[in-house]
Amino acid sequence: MEKEKRAKTIKRTITGVIGLPILAAVLIFANTIIMDIFTAIIACISMYEYFHCFKSSNKGNPTQALGYFFCILIVFTHFVDIKLLYSIMVSIIPVSLLILFAELVLSKGKKTIKDIAITMLGICYIPLMIIYLSMIRNMDLGHNLDGRILIWFVLIASWGSDVFAYFIGRHLGKHKLTSISPNKTVEGAVAGIVGATILGIIYAVLSNTLWGTGINYLLIGIIVAILSVIGQIGDLAASSIKRYCEIKDFSELIPGHGGMLDRIDSIIFVLPFAFLFLNLL
Repeated sequence: MEKEKRAKTIKRTITGVIGLPILAAVLIFANTIIMDIFTAIIACISMYEYFHCFKSSNKGNPTQALGYFFCILIVFTHFVDIKLLYSIMVSIIPVSLLILFAELVLSKGKKTIKDIAITMLGICYIPLMIIYLSMIRNMDLGHNLDGRILIWFVLIASWGSDVFAYFIGRHLGKHKLTSISPNKTVEGAVAGIVGATILGIIYAVLSNTLWGTGINYLLIGIIVAILSVIGQIGDLAASSIKRYCEIKDFSELIPGHGGMLDRIDSIIFVLPFAFLFLNLL
């Protein structure tokens, strides 16, 4: 068991060392169109993993085409005005419900209310949340504080929290956090919040020093701490889905990390709240 944990940790580290520079290159240098395409690809992969876990475990029969359609729609977000984009995002829910209930009526019993609920959850959970990745990346708050800098607070709040929670929880954790994810501990959760907050403030200091962004350290510390809590809830949300479907990981796409959705489960929840809070800077 200890060897398996050590091997998984090595895989996670190697994957991170290889994957992080690639991600950094995209977030820093990609133009708007490439960023939207990148976001849509992540959404489509995550949507596939989400639908597959329900279908493969016979827990539901979601309408996959509708979910993929809204994921692909992310590519075209930069072509519309921001006010129109908000209107489209709000309209997605009633339009989806109309289509799904129409399908239910015409399916002659092949579709159920549970299938509608699973599909709607997937649409709200993935494309409607992950679209904020492109929106944050395109932010510009002035004082050299744009999306290329702001997006890293999202990663610090989610992945930074994960790293601290994982290592502190593994070595010092004694009190179980929840039955949803038995390996998570109270000590790990607290360490994740504190660690992410410290990293966020350090990054803010670097941003102010190198680019003159004028970030308030107390405010960003509070924001990152709140986002860390939200990210941990997102992690547990994904765990609850996997537990319901009786699977360990959403897929084996990323060595040592599981699937795409396993890797971004905390980020998905953080993104919309980060967009809201970072506008306060």
